Amino acid sequence: MKLTPEQLTGHLQQPHAPVYLVSGDEPLLSAECCDQLRSAFRQKGFSEREVLHVEGQFKWEYLLECANALSLFAEQKLIEIRLGSHKINKAASDIIQEYIAHAPPENILLIIADKLDAAAKKSAWHKSIEQKGVFIEIWPVDINQLAGWIRHRAASKNMQLDDAATQLLCDRVEGNLLAAKQELDKLHLLYPSGVLTAEQIIEAVSDNSRYDVYALMDAIALGQSERCIKILNVLRQEGTEPPIVLWALTREIRTLYAIRQGLDRGLLYETICQKERIWGKRKQTLRRCADRLSINTLEELLNISQQLDKVIKGMGTGSPWLMLSDIAITLSGKRLQLTAFS
Repeated sequence: MKLTPEQLTGHLQQPHAPVYLVSGDEPLLSAECCDQLRSAFRQKGFSEREVLHVEGQFKWEYLLECANALSLFAEQKLIEIRLGSHKINKAASDIIQEYIAHAPPENILLIIADKLDAAAKKSAWHKSIEQKGVFIEIWPVDINQLAGWIRHRAASKNMQLDDAATQLLCDRVEGNLLAAKQELDKLHLLYPSGVLTAEQIIEAVSDNSRYDVYALMDAIALGQSERCIKILNVLRQEGTEPPIVLWALTREIRTLYAIRQGLDRGLLYETICQKERIWGKRKQTLRRCADRLSINTLEELLNISQQLDKVIKGMGTGSPWLMLSDIAITLSGKRLQLTAFS
């Protein structure tokens, strides 16, 4: 039987299978799926758990020994095999099939693996698990599905996020679900009720004096020139290297340049967003940001960024943090004399 993580809750209301295989390359979802299985098995009386790590000289015969060993502490046992990225050879495959064929009712076998390739899914041991057990395949959350995942996750904590807040979190975590979980946990402590806005997320970062380049991009998009300077000062004090800030600013400039160039050519903004992979409320903030900047200003900023790159590498003169400040302030809507560094 093959199940999705969403189908697992319903399945666990039924009699359990003798063997479960959880496979995928999304660490958070895989870990939570396994936690759900362990919890359900404990409630069914499988209070003992033995964990086997497949490493180096691991001997698969131990699986059969472990299954047949009598326990002094519990009548029912969960045997957990951490397979990781290891391949199953012919000998290991035979042992897994032998175990499944004679699976003792007092044991449950849980195999946890990284993403399996096509050959592994066609193997005899895998087919045996699908026939008599349960295979749960974990797929990464696609970038187009991330906003929905964040909203659903927030709702499970009785939190609500408006569209701008959701998009801001999407931009910050860039598909890292573990980072998204940590951010939501932190925000839940700060704002346990009400609808959470992007401004509140930014303020949460500000109140704790913890800044990063994403907070700087947020301030730029919102036209907060003074806050840009404050963030840059904190980044400098915390030892952030100028190349990291320059990378973030240059990426933003190139995105805005593509927007401005496309609009000047008469392209539909929605078409530009699809090409540049701009989603959600970020479309509105970047549109407003692009509207206040001309193509000439963005070209000047790209030139200044190239000069700053040389300064950072010791091939030019100037103050990197002063130049970064001028670039950020200009992007936020304050026009500066950019040619001062030429």
